[in-house]
Amino acid sequence: MLTLDRDEARRIAVRAQRLDARAAVAAAEVVPLVEHLTFLQLDPTAVIAPSADLIAYTRLGAGYRPEQLQQAVERDRLLYELKAQDDPVQPPFAMVRHVSDLGLNLDRMSAGPVHGGWKAWLEANPGFRRDVLDRLRAEGPLMSKDIPDTAEAPWGSSGWTHNRNVTMMLELLQGLGEVAVAGRVGRQRTWDLAERVYPAGIQVVPEREAKGIRDARRLKALGIARPQLVGDAGEPARVDGSSREWRVDPDAVGQPFAGRTALLSPFDRLVHDRVRSEELFGFEYLLEMYKPEAKRRWGYFALPILHGDRLVGKLDAAADRKAGLLRVAAVHEDVPFTADTRDAVDASITELAAWIGVEVER
Repeated sequence: MLTLDRDEARRIAVRAQRLDARAAVAAAEVVPLVEHLTFLQLDPTAVIAPSADLIAYTRLGAGYRPEQLQQAVERDRLLYELKAQDDPVQPPFAMVRHVSDLGLNLDRMSAGPVHGGWKAWLEANPGFRRDVLDRLRAEGPLMSKDIPDTAEAPWGSSGWTHNRNVTMMLELLQGLGEVAVAGRVGRQRTWDLAERVYPAGIQVVPEREAKGIRDARRLKALGIARPQLVGDAGEPARVDGSSREWRVDPDAVGQPFAGRTALLSPFDRLVHDRVRSEELFGFEYLLEMYKPEAKRRWGYFALPILHGDRLVGKLDAAADRKAGLLRVAAVHEDVPFTADTRDAVDASITELAAWIGVEVER
C-alpha cells in the first residue's frame, strides 16, 4: 500500500483537476477538458457565472467563452447533457459529459430507475410514456411545456416536483436512454428522441465491464479519492495523519508540481467531497445558499480559494451586471494571508471580473 504525506496527496488532487500552474490549453479545447474531468456539473445558480462555465474558466483561462460549451453540446454533438446519479456522495444532478462516455452508461441506463418510487410511477404510466415518445417523434425537439400531460397517475411529491408529470417523465426516459436533451432556449431544455441526438454507432459496453472503466476515469480526474467513489480503481493508499483508506492513481504519484491561485465554483470537483476536503486540505466548507442569511458564515455562494496546493479561504462576491460590478462583500481567510497570497487572490478577483465583463467593487 502506498503511503503519501498530505502535501503530495493535495498536489495529486490539484494536478488531477488541472488546477496547477501548467500552461492553460487553448479555450477551444473545452471538449477534451470535459472528457478528462468526466463531466461538468450544471446548476442554474449564476451569482457570478454558471457553475459549468466557472469550472471551465478556472482551467482554460480568460479565452474560454460559454458559447463554446453550448456549441459542443447543441451543434457539434461532442458533449451531451444528462441528469443522472453519477456520484455516490451526491444526489442526481444535471451534467455535461463527453460522448465517449455514452457507451459506458447506456447499458446501466437501460436497466431502468433504481429508486423504487420512480420505477413504480413509470410502470403506472405506460400510456403517458407512449404519448410523450410519440409527440417527440412527430414534433421534436420540444420544451416540456409543449408536451401534453396525459399522466394516468400523477407524480406525488412534497417538494418542487409535485405534479410536474411531463418533466418527471422526460427525465426518467432520459435516464433510460430513450430521450435526450437536444439543446436549451435560455435555461429551458428542449427534448427529442435519443436516436436523433446521440451519435450513431455508439458501442454499448456491458455494465459489468463499464463500471470498472468509469471508476478508473473518475479516479484519473480526481487523482486521489475515497473507495466508495471509485471502487477498486488505482491502488490503495494511506495518507499521513488520516485514518482512512484511499485509492490513488499511480500515474499521478511523484509528478512535479507548480501551484497557482484560482477561485473555484462551490460545485468544483476539487471540493465536492467534503470529507476529502477536510482530511487532505483541512478545509471546512458548506454551500450556504439554502441557509437563512443570519446563519451564514461565508456568504450565499462563497467561492473556495485555491492557492498553490492549499485551500486558503472563501470569496463572498456577486456580479451586478446592470451596474457593471463584481461586488466583493468579504474575503474570508481561513489562515492569515501573507502579502503574496493576498496579492495573488486580489489579482484573481480582478481577472474573474474582467472575464465576465465587469469591474471590482470592494
